[in-house]
Amino acid sequence: MAVELRKGQKVNLSKNTGKPLGEILINLNWSQPPAKKILGLTLPQQSIDLDLGCLYEMKNGRKGCVQALGNTFGSLQNFPYIALDGDDRSGAASDGENLHVNGTHISEFKRILIYTFIYEGVANWRSADGIVTVKCPGSQDLIVRMDEYGSALRMCAIAMLENSNDETFSVEKLVQFYEGHVKMDRAFGWGMNWTPGRKD
Repeated sequence: MAVELRKGQKVNLSKNTGKPLGEILINLNWSQPPAKKILGLTLPQQSIDLDLGCLYEMKNGRKGCVQALGNTFGSLQNFPYIALDGDDRSGAASDGENLHVNGTHISEFKRILIYTFIYEGVANWRSADGIVTVKCPGSQDLIVRMDEYGSALRMCAIAMLENSNDETFSVEKLVQFYEGHVKMDRAFGWGMNWTPGRKD
C-alpha cells in the first residue's frame, strides 16, 4: 500500500531490523499532452521531455548531480552511489525514468534533492501530470504528485531526502519551481558551479 505525501510532509523510510537500508528506487512517470481537435482536424501537441535528476551532498562535503543532461548518469556501486538508468524522451516508457540510491552507503550521505526539468516542450505541468514514487525495501511506497500546475518555470524541486540517523532517510515533498539549475541550487544552498550541458 502506498502513501501519498502532502506538500511539506516529511516521513522516514523504514529499514528492516539488523539489515542495511537496501536500494532505494525513485521513479518518475509522466504523460504527453492530448491532441486537440479543431474543425474536425486532429492537431498534435508538442511533446514534453521531462528529465529526472538529483543533487547530492555527502557528509565529507563532496557535491554533484546525476542527470541525463551532460551525461552524468552516476554509479550505484561506486561514488556517488546514485545511478540514473536511462533517458525517456517521450514519456511513453512504462517504467519512466529511475534513480537508484545505494542505501548501504547511507552514512556517507547528507542530503539528496530530487528534481525534474522540462528539457523540451512547453512548460505545461498539468498535461505532464508527473508522479514520483519512492520505493525502499521494508517501507510503504511514497507517492509525490506534481500537483501544482500554474508555474511557467521549467524546473521543479520535487522532494528532499535527508540522512536522519545514519540508518534511514527522511523524505519531504517540496514541489517548488525555478528558472533552472542555478536558481534551484541557490535556493537550497548547494553552491555548485554550473556550465551549459547537452544530450548526445
